[in-house]
Amino acid sequence: MCNVVSLKIDMQKSTILIAGGTGLIGSRLAEMLRAQGHTVSLLSRSPKGNGQFYWNPASGEMEIAALQDVDVVVNLAGAGIADKRWTAARKKELVESRVQSAALLYRKMEGIDKRPKAYLSASGIGYYGNSGEGWIREDMPPVDQSFMVECCQKWESAANQMNALGIRTTIFRTGVVLAKEGGALAEIVKPLRFGLGAYFGDGRAWWSWVHRDDVCRAFLWAIDNQAVEGVFNLISPAPTRGKDLIKATAKAMNQPAVFLPAPAVALRLILGEMSAVLLNSNRVSSEKLTQAGFEFQWPELNAALRDIFA
Repeated sequence: MCNVVSLKIDMQKSTILIAGGTGLIGSRLAEMLRAQGHTVSLLSRSPKGNGQFYWNPASGEMEIAALQDVDVVVNLAGAGIADKRWTAARKKELVESRVQSAALLYRKMEGIDKRPKAYLSASGIGYYGNSGEGWIREDMPPVDQSFMVECCQKWESAANQMNALGIRTTIFRTGVVLAKEGGALAEIVKPLRFGLGAYFGDGRAWWSWVHRDDVCRAFLWAIDNQAVEGVFNLISPAPTRGKDLIKATAKAMNQPAVFLPAPAVALRLILGEMSAVLLNSNRVSSEKLTQAGFEFQWPELNAALRDIFA
């Protein structure tokens, strides 16, 4: 059990620096932060206009002005897990894009007197490996040593360095983030528009999902509460079977469809090691998060999908 006492701080004039602020989660988070009156600045390899600062984690370059008077750093940076086939070079890029970004922020924050009060980092439930049918909590070790386990472990280790600087550090392990603008749901929708509901393997693998707005709301909650630190699973309280998620999506779209399996053997042949993203089963518990005081706006799949496709 985890009990977090809500210790809110005055965030009305705070500045939040986001790395990865143009991605699926970061763009929406920046929008929600600004709607609440916060000042948001972004780190970018191609900065455009006020509030954007240059950085390049691979070369170790970053404008130090980006950290001036910053209260909270949110790090969502990292190459897309399922964007390309996992060659040896791509796997190296997936790890380094996460580790190097945190390492660069650490070095820059180490060198300034007025450091941010909090550092919030994304991670993934890939940390647990192919965990099958049982409920998985934050204190449980990985069940295997697959690539995603290794990637998430190095990702989190890099984030946890911030503790040595006296900066409150919070890590959110997200699952399948649902938003029609991108991510897994956008790929699910493509064949559905032609009346085909393709599910993966036998469709019985557990998919731990979360509405994108609930992801952003959790980051806002962590920014606003000084007692929120450590690792939290950021997924809805009700994981679903993969096949059921496909069917629920078709229903929310009002799209008649024929549901057919994409055989596991074929997926492994086509995608190689990356097929684990589609075939692994993760029934992950968000109990620690809710006991700490976070309330999901979209805890139930059908309602979440209706909102997304409204």
